[in-house]
Amino acid sequence: MNFELTEQQLKYRSAFRKFAQERIDPIAQELDEKALYPHDIFDEMKQMGFYGFTIREEFGGSGADSVSFAIALEELARAAAGVAVAFAVHNSIGSFALDVYGTDEQKKELLPKMASGEILTSFALTEENAGSDAGNIETTAVRDGDEFVINGTKRYITNGKYANLHSISALTTPGRGKKGLSCLLVPSDAPGFRVVKTENKMGQRCSDTATLEFKDCRIPVSNLLGKENRGLSIALKALDSGRFGVASIAIGCAQAAFEKALHHAQTRVQFGKTIISNQGIEFMLAEMGTQIEAARLMIYRAAWRKDQGLPIGKEAAMAKMYATEVAEMVTYRAVQILGGAGYMKENDVERYYRDQRICQIYEGTNQIQRWVIAIQLIREFGK
Repeated sequence: MNFELTEQQLKYRSAFRKFAQERIDPIAQELDEKALYPHDIFDEMKQMGFYGFTIREEFGGSGADSVSFAIALEELARAAAGVAVAFAVHNSIGSFALDVYGTDEQKKELLPKMASGEILTSFALTEENAGSDAGNIETTAVRDGDEFVINGTKRYITNGKYANLHSISALTTPGRGKKGLSCLLVPSDAPGFRVVKTENKMGQRCSDTATLEFKDCRIPVSNLLGKENRGLSIALKALDSGRFGVASIAIGCAQAAFEKALHHAQTRVQFGKTIISNQGIEFMLAEMGTQIEAARLMIYRAAWRKDQGLPIGKEAAMAKMYATEVAEMVTYRAVQILGGAGYMKENDVERYYRDQRICQIYEGTNQIQRWVIAIQLIREFGK
């Protein structure tokens, strides 16, 4: 077993860290306070080739491995988790299904445009009455000749307002529940499609989260992704692929908060000595650092397994569940170590605390992760 990063992975970490520190970090507080979508930042990321980070080289991407992707997300999230999640959706669940299940024609047409940033993607599964329970999806896509006619609404969709292409889950055979779901590619200029709302969020405020409406929206039958009525398995595989990315974003928030807390503890003087001299603070920091390292190793293991073509359902769920709960503990304690200063919006740890909170919810709540893990453990050891 080799726990060292490769030379290429180190180069990626250096490039993303430099970009995050120089371009994102100086404006992160303003982006959060005003809920500004960072168009200029994303334009620069396009020019640097970041939009095609995980897309294969034959389609114009960088072809980066999954461990490198996890590293990139952590570095971006240390500056602004909202930037990281937009990047993550495009490079994981937004492109994964197309790369794995798309036809040759779909890949040749769309993946190069996704790699260049000409196309930004979203993944639209969640609805008012469906999220964890994907079998309760109500959006329909009924065939009418050589077209699908889509009706329904999707909620809380990352990149929803600015994406050019939406990968949606809809019932192509109503009445069959999850067995009637299909995955469809819907361009933002399709007739009958519109964005009806953007969300005002607790954290990750510079990312775009929107409600999408489909009203007699028509797309060609050729926009079907994979086989008809096999959409649930495609969505679940895509979510497996994205979960270690969510974990990486959470750990980015945790690492940044930990570093702020450590610096504060080393410089804050009370009762004639720095507060890190107090065992209570020392032990808090020791636990925070240890749990961040443990979570990072779980993330890298899930990412490595994906690159080896091995199943990652259990490992990705474990990484997401553990890393996101570590992030909550670390950011909570960082606020506590900074005291009153940590509660003020002018301090970054307050933002890290809010930014990490959604990570236990999106791409499968941590309660669902426990269910996924339990099922896998029963299969492995319950015989």
